[in-house]
Amino acid sequence: MTREWEKSPFAKTPAPPYYAVIFASLRRQRDEGDDGYADMAERMAALALRQPGCLGAESARNADGFGLTVSYFATEADILAWKRHAEHVLAQSLGQTRWYEHYEVRIAKVERAYSGPQGRDMVSPQAVKD
Repeated sequence: MTREWEKSPFAKTPAPPYYAVIFASLRRQRDEGDDGYADMAERMAALALRQPGCLGAESARNADGFGLTVSYFATEADILAWKRHAEHVLAQSLGQTRWYEHYEVRIAKVERAYSGPQGRDMVSPQAVKD
């Protein structure tokens, strides 16, 4: 079964502006086998994509446990609603106490985006004025 976010490694976002939530994390090294992380990560990815205002996500993790997930949202209010979602709050708590050695969350407004190699520039009207 192909999960929605595995169809393409790239999120299909609209023309800017929109917001990016950048979650960089380092997993704790454990030899205890499955600690529930993979199931929770899959659940959160699927749940996030169903939230109002979620535009998509991109995620990768290396063999050393460093991961980077960028989730895209239409508004800051949509980001806050996702942060406060009950199941997401539980996942955050487990991340802090069980799964992550360290993490960083950064929120940025995307004002310009393009793709390649024949990428098309997607510039917001406001960015052109600035």
